[in-house]
Amino acid sequence: MSKEAEIRAAIEAAFDIQEFEIVNESGRHAGHSGDDGSGESHFAIRLRARELAGLGRVARHRAVHRALGPELVASIHALAMDLG
Repeated sequence: MSKEAEIRAAIEAAFDIQEFEIVNESGRHAGHSGDDGSGESHFAIRLRARELAGLGRVARHRAVHRALGPELVASIHALAMDLG
């Protein structure tokens, strides 16, 4: 399973999603620091979920990291998050 598919599955299992988009930005970072050559090192997500409503920015980021789990988080060089 691709990292993008793993991210999608983890987010969909953890949250009551109102809006969700994931973009693989790895191609924009080819040859830069953190590019492991896999084409799956840099991602951006936009997520709106009921569980995130009312939480502060840090709490929202922690909730997403918890949902993804330490192994998946460690396997991604960069994850930009637009959360609400």
